Amino acid sequence: MNSTDIATYLIQHPHFFEEHAELLGSIKLTSPVMGRAISLQERQMEVVREKYRSLELRMADLLRIAEENHDISQKFQSWTRALLLARNDVDLPHVLTQGLQDIFNLPHATLRLWGVAEDFAHTWFASSTSDDAQLFAKGLTTPYCGKNHDFEAAGWIETEQPVESLAMLPLRLSGNGPTFGLLVLGSPDPNRYTKDMATDFLSKIADTSSAALSCLVDI
Repeated sequence: MNSTDIATYLIQHPHFFEEHAELLGSIKLTSPVMGRAISLQERQMEVVREKYRSLELRMADLLRIAEENHDISQKFQSWTRALLLARNDVDLPHVLTQGLQDIFNLPHATLRLWGVAEDFAHTWFASSTSDDAQLFAKGLTTPYCGKNHDFEAAGWIETEQPVESLAMLPLRLSGNGPTFGLLVLGSPDPNRYTKDMATDFLSKIADTSSAALSCLVDI
């Protein structure tokens, strides 16, 4: 019999060691942990402990993720509440962008809207934008995250520091609806917004921002 035959026999006869319990103490295995020969029972305990440590690490990781998600949820709720408390429509863009900076601890946040109602044509958020910038926003199906390649939108951020990375969120009420603005998050840190980062949460911010700001535009 070779080792495969023995393994097959033991699988087919799971009660073998119950019937021959005296063999358990005599079987010796090399322990990768202790570096010496140990009994089968000791090796089984090592395997159990290794699995337990793996489960502990996995549980700690899940707890960390849960705490991070809870923190994000709390911040998102606070930001949304601030939008609901805005008394004047014209204040919404400032409340929205300032809230993102303060609540989420973001370096810079600004936006531009086009097609605004006549009552808001004089405002900072209705400042003129080029056709290229509007076309770029229209072409975004998900938020853009990455380095600042001399984007026009980076110039909307008032700062003396160079904006090294950006997240640009198109504003629209539905996936196939007209794009009426662009929300821009900027940072001097080139690694703050990267092309491989997840954008699910940013999409939620864009969706909520679009709903809040839609009262300012003629759609």
